[in-house]
Amino acid sequence: MTFAGINYLAIVIAAVAAFVFGGIYYRALAEHWMKAIGISKKSLDKKASATPLIITIIAELIMAWVLAGLIAHLGAGQVTALNGIVSGAFVWLGFVATTLVVNNAFGMRKPMLSVIDAAHWLAVLAIMGAIIGAFGV
Repeated sequence: MTFAGINYLAIVIAAVAAFVFGGIYYRALAEHWMKAIGISKKSLDKKASATPLIITIIAELIMAWVLAGLIAHLGAGQVTALNGIVSGAFVWLGFVATTLVVNNAFGMRKPMLSVIDAAHWLAVLAIMGAIIGAFGV
């Protein structure tokens, strides 16, 4: 299922896998994340909405699409799961981790929030890269 050299099935699967991972990851670290962000479960329950989940899946679809475009630039024979993981890690280091740390520093958030969120996004980009690389672009 390719169009203009991009495998859209790989993008959808990568985004869904990342979304599922995020759900598992943040459920496991919910207590630590809430402490780092400075909210209680009670206050979070009062504000519960599907909007963040919808935004997340849309954002992850866009991330997977852009990552697929970047991986495609590796050239013929270079699109592999390992190279997808490496590409995802470079994107994370250069753009995601740096942005996250700066935003949380200016927001006066606890450093643990950056650690929790940055680890999540590293895993997300590695998962996406592995899937896109394995499927091919």
